[in-house]
Amino acid sequence: MSKDFEVHWEGRLPAAPEVVWDAITVHCGGWLWPITYEPGVGGAEGGLTAAGGTVIAWEPSRHFATRAADGTGFNELDYRLEPSGTGTYLLYRHRGVMGGDYALELDACRRHTAFYYHSLGQYVRHFAGREAVYGTAEAPEISAHGGFATLRRALGVADDVAVGDRVRLTPAGPEPIEGVVDYADETFLGVRGTDALYRFYGRDAWEWPVGVAHHLFADGADGADAAVGETWQTWLDGVFATEAVA
Repeated sequence: MSKDFEVHWEGRLPAAPEVVWDAITVHCGGWLWPITYEPGVGGAEGGLTAAGGTVIAWEPSRHFATRAADGTGFNELDYRLEPSGTGTYLLYRHRGVMGGDYALELDACRRHTAFYYHSLGQYVRHFAGREAVYGTAEAPEISAHGGFATLRRALGVADDVAVGDRVRLTPAGPEPIEGVVDYADETFLGVRGTDALYRFYGRDAWEWPVGVAHHLFADGADGADAAVGETWQTWLDGVFATEAVA
């Protein structure tokens, strides 16, 4: 049975409201995934939901909201921005309808939300206004059971890695990655490089396959760099093919 849900996130971001507004409405690919919004109430949304949605609030640097609806439910995001010293206090609300295992999906939504909005903070602090090349890859279905521990071992990440640690990730295929850990818990790992954010998703916590995403900001990055996503896919397939045989 489908049920309505509501998830909130709020916190201070280290950038002025106009910078956060740009990140939310223009540069989503730098911290979430590529999404487009036509400016103004009634503008079209593309990339957030499968069928697309509509902008329902557009007050630059103050209030933004978008909504998608079909015959089975709706999905609505609402952002309210308030100046806070030299930064911004963001109040975010996500409303919609969930089916399936409601408790599991709600937990997943809450924990993904915390990770995504941490990534927003990293973007506005370190890469504000910069275009990103976004790539993502999902591991085989076998990774839905204990896959995050396997992924971390394959990356060369210590079991006790903590926020602030410098790391050198060594996946076979992609070039070694030098960076600092900006997020680490039992379900997600975030690493910030000089010109990139790398995100590792332990979705096996909900019996879903684990995944990888990158946001590349290097000068001169273009569509060709999206092939890095294919490289990650090949690597993930190899990691979990080995696991399957073992």
